[in-house]
Amino acid sequence: MKVLAIDTSNAVLGVALTDGETVLGEYMTNLKKNHSVRVMPAIQQILAECGVKPGELEKVVVAKGPGSYTGVRIGVTIAKTLAWSLQIPLVGISSLQIMAAVGRYFDGMVSPLFDARRGQIYTGLYRYMNGQLETVINDCNILASDWANTLKEYNQPVLVVGNDFAIHKETFQTVLADQMVQASFTEYNPRPSELAKLGMNQPGEDIHRFVPNYIRLVEAEAKWLESHNKD
Repeated sequence: MKVLAIDTSNAVLGVALTDGETVLGEYMTNLKKNHSVRVMPAIQQILAECGVKPGELEKVVVAKGPGSYTGVRIGVTIAKTLAWSLQIPLVGISSLQIMAAVGRYFDGMVSPLFDARRGQIYTGLYRYMNGQLETVINDCNILASDWANTLKEYNQPVLVVGNDFAIHKETFQTVLADQMVQASFTEYNPRPSELAKLGMNQPGEDIHRFVPNYIRLVEAEAKWLESHNKD
């Protein structure tokens, strides 16, 4: 099965093309540049270089969030359009779960994270059981200090991974001490080939009803609801 994976949910732009258990091609950058003008050329390039025509694709897998609101929308919109036009299944995978996949050989919990500003993070808790990545705590938006205390209660080693970890490193070190294991910086970028692997055997979703998982409202929506509730 030829799978196209797309991740524009954060600063990392990732596109992968897999065929069964073979990674045919993978494109990934970690640059603060506009994904909207770069992702389609990246998709076209990887298909062309791998000698695969769009009509040969059998599934599209996309990172559905959380992350950058704009970034998530870009990836989801392109993935939905491709899946609908090619009449192939669409699968959405948590942007955090993709990063958690680096803990495949770690004996403990895995906590991927993205910065959500004002001391908050997007995160979740995962672990590998019998070779399968399982969710221990669903993805959430929480203060980094509160999350660190939640992890401490498990009294198990926790692998923390993510490009934004440095922002909250002191908080985690203070609370978790030796319980925390910091992933290598080479493991911080979510791999689009892992995204393809996570979604390749998942059933397709209703394309028209498929929406991003922002976890929290965008600031403009939150302010609008707050003002109308007061009225």
